[in-house]
Amino acid sequence: MSYFLMHSKSHSDGLFDRYQSLRQEGRMCDIILEAEGKQFPAHRTLLACSSDYFWSLFQDHTLESRSRTVSLPAVSSTGLELVLDFIYTSWISLSPATLEDTLEASCYLQATHALHLCTEYISNSLTLDNCCFFANVAARYSLSGALAVTNRFIAKHMAGLLGANGDRSGLLELNLDTFREVLGSDEIPGVKETALLQLALDWLSCNPLPALGSNSLLSRVRFGLVPPEDLTRLSSLNPPLRTPFIHSLVQKALHYHLHVPLQPLIQTVHTSLRATTKTVLLVGGGAEADRPQTQIESYDQESRKFHVLPIEMVKTLQYNGVCVVGNFLFVLGGEVVEVDGESQKTAVMTVSDQVWRYDPRFERWEEMEPLLQKRAQFSCCVVDGVIYAIGGRGQRGDPTLSSVERYNMSAGCWRSGVSLPQAVYGQACATIGRGIYISGGIHGSQTESSREVLFLNTFDDNVWERRSAMSIARFGHQMAAINERLYAFLGMYEPFCDIECYNPEQNQWTRLKPLLQDRFCYGLTVTPSGFVLMFGGRKWREGQEVCVCDVLEYDPEYDSWRKVCKLPHPLCGTQCVQMSLQELIET
Repeated sequence: MSYFLMHSKSHSDGLFDRYQSLRQEGRMCDIILEAEGKQFPAHRTLLACSSDYFWSLFQDHTLESRSRTVSLPAVSSTGLELVLDFIYTSWISLSPATLEDTLEASCYLQATHALHLCTEYISNSLTLDNCCFFANVAARYSLSGALAVTNRFIAKHMAGLLGANGDRSGLLELNLDTFREVLGSDEIPGVKETALLQLALDWLSCNPLPALGSNSLLSRVRFGLVPPEDLTRLSSLNPPLRTPFIHSLVQKALHYHLHVPLQPLIQTVHTSLRATTKTVLLVGGGAEADRPQTQIESYDQESRKFHVLPIEMVKTLQYNGVCVVGNFLFVLGGEVVEVDGESQKTAVMTVSDQVWRYDPRFERWEEMEPLLQKRAQFSCCVVDGVIYAIGGRGQRGDPTLSSVERYNMSAGCWRSGVSLPQAVYGQACATIGRGIYISGGIHGSQTESSREVLFLNTFDDNVWERRSAMSIARFGHQMAAINERLYAFLGMYEPFCDIECYNPEQNQWTRLKPLLQDRFCYGLTVTPSGFVLMFGGRKWREGQEVCVCDVLEYDPEYDSWRKVCKLPHPLCGTQCVQMSLQELIET
């Protein structure tokens, strides 16, 4: 036997309309609710079906079930009226002026649907002017959903709140749980840690806490992000920073600032930027060959937008090495390019041994211990926090290098590593686990590209071993490691556009789908989701090299390429890394 189950929305709407008409006309009302001397006629059955409080109140065994009038001294007349309007119409009128009366009545009368609407109202009505007020209201009435949204809003818009006409009264009146949650947030864009520390101290002066509570609050401050001179000054002026526990955190931060070479190895939550995602950085490069720029650009993978960072490289470099350790950017060696200021045609290129480190916490460059040898077109990689500089060439005309050096951060110096079997430059490099692979390049005084692949197990660190050669000789190419596989991409002046994949377990290379067009001198990085991004580069067009601005994405799972966006301008010779930056405020 078949049947249809049908629903009539008009019936339920009409039912509420009729109940509301009866209430307004005072007909068939069998209960009078009283608050602050005002009386509200109502219907027991509808109240009992809409509120757990009235459901219990009107049971057969209660005195109220036989009473004509029920007094509600715990709620305001305004709140009761608004909740009754909601019970009879499913609509509720909310504003900052009436919100607390409504919440008080809804909580007392256990009108859960009204509470849900209050949560939704708070979550959707947040502004700089009301977010602190709403946070306190949500905390007072245990609206966990609204409180979580409000806390995130305050953290995200802290820069605006601190700069809003200098009025921080709303922040200083925040409830403890919200303020503690905000101070522990991983994302507070556009705000220096010193400003957060000063805000915490000001909050404590307005809201004194026992030492245990004060310690719990101040421990959310990331003291390693506060300049040492500010830490010393504030500690001398503020007793909450001199309790034994907080004093120990301050001393650890001062120790961190003191030991500059060690900093990448001693990262903790108190020295980490408040940023949850890594940003792709395009370091150096320019619109034409041998004319690199000093600018650094960031690329947001979600919005596909580029931003020029306010910091620039210290030197105008090409063929240098870049890597990230402990969220510090290292720029090693390379050719320093000096262009004649008048003609803009004559370029003087000098190979460098300098090493520069960029600290995004304080947006500054520091010169580190130089390389043992001047290097350009060499391999640079990181294994277990150790930077390796492999092979390369010295000044033009000098012999190609077979030497390898490692940066010992504990000692703050470079030390010699296991040399290559033969000198090489223009090779590619990638790491899998603790193993380093290099491929291709030009060996010694030869002029032809190589197919050779070498492997070093840094755990043993005894000798470079030969692995199965690539099927294509390559120079100036790049490699990437994805899911325990190596991918070799295009190099300089290759007649074909093939890429290939290496399986270390089988010691075998496999040809993959080629790029549709040639490409070299591009930037390349692997995203956390395992896609390869290729930025810009040069290619041949009508017998000439031209710089391009395409950003391509390679999906290794489906062996497919697609164009995802364009650079703001043509770019070649850039190098890519990924690191966390202090999040900028969108303007």
